[in-house]
Amino acid sequence: MSRRGDQVVITNRKARHDYLILDVWECGIVLLGSEVKSIRESRANLLDAYARVENGEVWMYGMHVQQYSFSQGEHDPVRRRKLLLNAKEIIEISLRTQEKGLTLVPMRVYFKDGRAKIELGLARGKRSYDKRHAIAERDANRDTARALKERQRDN
Repeated sequence: MSRRGDQVVITNRKARHDYLILDVWECGIVLLGSEVKSIRESRANLLDAYARVENGEVWMYGMHVQQYSFSQGEHDPVRRRKLLLNAKEIIEISLRTQEKGLTLVPMRVYFKDGRAKIELGLARGKRSYDKRHAIAERDANRDTARALKERQRDN
């Protein structure tokens, strides 16, 4: 089997904007064959997706995977999907999500050595003033970098 490395297919860009990410786990996902092909074509969406621990298993809800154009059968585009983690990781996630205000958010979907993986983040929601502060900080850093670059150019 050839090692192709990580190939990021789908990212949830709103996750880092709307949430403060405290911890991240890599987990596998149980998919149908047509769903894998659809995800390889970047025909999926993580915008409203979230995960939950139920009965010692981690399930993801709200991930929309479009129907693969050449598939024979049909699948429910927003069905719940099982995430694959070690038992110790599931226990840790279960304990940490019981804290008030914490949730599990999928950050990105990628292929690692030909297998679909999801980066799952433990997140706390940001308030609107936190978002404004983050935007102001990013703009300030950008202005500083721009000024340093111009100064180096002048020398």
